[in-house]
Formats: sequence, C-alpha cells, structure tokens
Amino acid sequence: MTVQRKNYSALGEPVGPYVHATQCAGMLFLSGLTAFGTPAQGGRIADQARAIFQQIERIAASEGVNLTALAKVTIFVTSFEEVDALREVLFETYGKNLPASSLVQVAALFSADLNIEVEAVLCLG
Repeated sequence: MTVQRKNYSALGEPVGPYVHATQCAGMLFLSGLTAFGTPAQGGRIADQARAIFQQIERIAASEGVNLTALAKVTIFVTSFEEVDALREVLFETYGKNLPASSLVQVAALFSADLNIEVEAVLCLG
C-alpha cells in the first residue's frame, strides 16, 4: 500500500516538517489546521473554526469531494468557554452529515492568538 504525501497551494507551504495531508486506501488524513495567517487569527473561536473549515472545504474540493466526505474530526481547543459557539459553527458546517468527532482541551497551541486546531479525515472513495 502506498502513502501519497500532499500539499495544497491554496494553504501555502507548511512551516514545519509535515505535509498538509497524506492519502492512503481512499482516505485523506489532514494535518492539524488553524486560522494562522487568516483574518480570523486572534479572533473568537467561532471565527477561527469557520476559517479552518473553509480550508478543509478547499482541500475537499481539490480532491473532488465536499464536506459530506468528512469521516472524522479531532478538535483541539485552548478553552471550553466558547464551546457553545463552536458547536453552532459545527452544526452549520456539517448539516445532517455528522462525522465522528473528538473535542480535546489543550494548554496551548503554537501561537498564543490561536484558540482551535482541527485534524480531519476525508473519505475519497
């Protein structure tokens, strides 16, 4: 089985030793995405979440699918204070196509003005 390593020009070059995604056996595994470098950086968690899911949507579209292909998301937040606003964004984003999901609180992300990071798995086949 071959693992394809992928970067997406719409996201810019990765800033560390990773790729944006790997593909194996019809599944696309996305590295953690944040609102870093977007207008939402430093904003509220709902705004950052929207920016992140826009990135995921661009990746999905470049692979010929949409967000209904989301199989699993793992969400890391620095605080649960805005979790209700986050849930609203998630319900808006997913509609009736709810993925498997985990929500984890972490002490910090790589930049102090980031409140959320999302990893995702898309089913391509």
